[in-house]
Amino acid sequence: MHTLYGYEGSGSAAIEAALQQAGVAFRVVPAASWDGKSAVDELARVNPLKQIPTLVLPDGTVLSESAAILMHLGLAHPASGLLPTDLVARSLALRGLVFIAANCYSAISVGDFPERWTTASDDASRAAVKAAARERLHAHWAVFADLHPQRPFLGGAAPGALDLLASVVSRWSGTRAHLAQARPDFSALLQRVDGHPAYAPIFVRHWPPKKA
Repeated sequence: MHTLYGYEGSGSAAIEAALQQAGVAFRVVPAASWDGKSAVDELARVNPLKQIPTLVLPDGTVLSESAAILMHLGLAHPASGLLPTDLVARSLALRGLVFIAANCYSAISVGDFPERWTTASDDASRAAVKAAARERLHAHWAVFADLHPQRPFLGGAAPGALDLLASVVSRWSGTRAHLAQARPDFSALLQRVDGHPAYAPIFVRHWPPKKA
């Protein structure tokens, strides 16, 4: 039994979908550093940084970092389709996973916590950091879209790990609205991933439709 520490509306949604696609047994433990009523103390015991998602394998091995977890699941379960079987295509998918982690996730972190990235304490300076991070984030997503053709999914005929991470991480900091204007074809791909029958129930649970 795998144990996934995560929280609704977080990056753990991608891992939950990947575990389902891999066909492995798992349980979800709700935990988040911002929710003291969650299993955050239990999470801290396996991951001192209290990061989600964190995945504990059946043998007790602890994995963190969304891209690394997705790579592990794809390599451990090659029949799942999470990673391409073709060597070149797989290498490109791995590049894409690292790209999102290094460039998009990091920019989101700066935008969410600007006080960590400037010694200035005034609101205007922190707002400037936040705005710059958001601009950089959107530029990184545009580059990603140009590097990865949609055919009809990033994983090829069927969605894979890269599609899952792109679908989840693009939901924050106004990225979806930006891509709808700047990269409409890529925006349409994200919508296809969102609505895929295998993933839609998970994504809707994590991000319920807004009431009118």
